[in-house]
Amino acid sequence: MAEHPHAALVRKGFEAFSRGDMDALRGMIASDATHHVPGDHPLSGDFKGVDAIIEMYERLGMETDGTMDSELIGICVDGRGHVVAMNRFTAERRGKRLDDTGCIIFRIVGDKVTDLDECVEDIDKNNAFWS
Repeated sequence: MAEHPHAALVRKGFEAFSRGDMDALRGMIASDATHHVPGDHPLSGDFKGVDAIIEMYERLGMETDGTMDSELIGICVDGRGHVVAMNRFTAERRGKRLDDTGCIIFRIVGDKVTDLDECVEDIDKNNAFWS
């Protein structure tokens, strides 16, 4: 049985993110999409528009000197445009290490991601790492 197209899109997005392929990601994200990042730190908040989202992804790479990795653990779809992707995020920054599990809830319309709502297992650990 073939993978659902929404699951395939999210999987391709994770692969592009891991390669640092921002052009590929730009092609998967709607121009008016929003990525919601939880927490209370300089990289949390709502990033509106594909340019702001890509800039935030690039900043993640810069802040971690390229050490970040987002390992996809699993994908669930509802067939109506919602995808939940569970991942393990690891990175090093300023002598600190982050190893946390999280989920991103994707909203897909047509063949584009229109909304990304990120959840993390340990919000305090994430706040301490990014602050």
